[in-house]
Amino acid sequence: MEDTIKQIFQDSIETKNKVIQNLTKEIENSANILINSLKNNKKILICGNGGSAADAQHFAAELLIRFEKDRKSLPAIALTTDTSTLTACSNDFGYEEVFKKQIESLGNEGDVLVGISTSGNSNNIIKAFEIAKNNGMKTICLNGKDGGKINNLNLNSNLIIPSQNTARIQESHITIIHTWCKLIEDNLF
Repeated sequence: MEDTIKQIFQDSIETKNKVIQNLTKEIENSANILINSLKNNKKILICGNGGSAADAQHFAAELLIRFEKDRKSLPAIALTTDTSTLTACSNDFGYEEVFKKQIESLGNEGDVLVGISTSGNSNNIIKAFEIAKNNGMKTICLNGKDGGKINNLNLNSNLIIPSQNTARIQESHITIIHTWCKLIEDNLF
């Protein structure tokens, strides 16, 4: 057991070291997109599936409530939380439409969509990015593996975690989210 524990932590450290080496500038670029949107009184919409849905909710809560500083609430919506909307859309139009439909009504020019996908192949995230771009929104993806089909979307920022392991990708996503929160709070407050 001890060897397994040590290996998991070592793999996590190695993945994060690769993120530092390869994605620092892109993390900064995506943070600036978020900061500029919030400075212009725009909102952040966030979506993902499974564990990434939980990460979307976590990010929205950090912006709405607080990260490290007691400060004014920032406009953020996790598109993963309204069960009536999710189930109605899934029933009537299919699960691939659940985030697209919400962005059609909630996403405005200058807002930011943050999509979280460990594989880059989530069709509901892809459709969300397509409609977001049509609405004049900025687009950021927390991605993984080889970036999948999302690589073909010409997003404003596509952060591909250099790992094939979903758990290591998710750990890096949450570290990036916390980094964004720190940079947002430091720049706005």
